Amino acid sequence: MQIKAYWLSALLFVVGPLSAAEQLTLSAELEPLRPYIGKTWRGLLSQPGQPEMIDISRWERALNGTAIKIIHSVNQGEYGGETMLFYDKKQQALVYYYFTTAGFYTHGTMSVDSKTKTLTAEETVENNANGITKVRSSSKLADTTLTTTSEYLQQGKWVAGHSAVYTEAPDAQVVFK
Repeated sequence: MQIKAYWLSALLFVVGPLSAAEQLTLSAELEPLRPYIGKTWRGLLSQPGQPEMIDISRWERALNGTAIKIIHSVNQGEYGGETMLFYDKKQQALVYYYFTTAGFYTHGTMSVDSKTKTLTAEETVENNANGITKVRSSSKLADTTLTTTSEYLQQGKWVAGHSAVYTEAPDAQVVFK
């Protein structure tokens, strides 16, 4: 056992620990999203005609920095989803896929305005039981809060969607049942 520990120590000495920059590299196109990565957010989610809910969201670097994975859960796992966001060279755009516990999924594109710290997204919804076929959303990062608003194309009409104000919540946990 001591020999293994010795060789491991020697290997770490020769190779050296990875620097934080090497561990957290991102593709250039994802770099504007760095302020969101490695953080957990807690938000009060509201939607017209629905009771308010608690949404916990976690942003992680994925696939060696070529993607970002976002997981979230609402009300301790009543609903949740996972997003994979990456740069699509063919479309020359940030593209994402969002899969939900409700059985529908979405796919869309996102743009980032680094000056205003605003994310704008447009997505197509597949298999939604409520007749929602598209979603447009906007998110703005300001200091330690993240504010989001959305609208849905439902039954052929744009309607107010959900909105939330998130704050960083390092101890919050995303829960799936």
